[in-house]
Amino acid sequence: MPFRLGGPELIIILAIILLIFGVGRIGKIGGELGKGIKEFRKGLQGDDAKTAEAQDANKKPPEGGAPA
Repeated sequence: MPFRLGGPELIIILAIILLIFGVGRIGKIGGELGKGIKEFRKGLQGDDAKTAEAQDANKKPPEGGAPA
């Protein structure tokens, strides 16, 4: 039997979270979560860029030509 959350259930869960953490702390948690996701994405893009640069370096022929 699948577990499904409807509108009333979500409202109750959000109200409980609001009571536990408070409005100010929820804002801070959301901000920190957003910063974390942003840094994670930057890290992934940085790894992709490094991988692409490494692949390009491997494809380029050595400078100075081939020895005779």
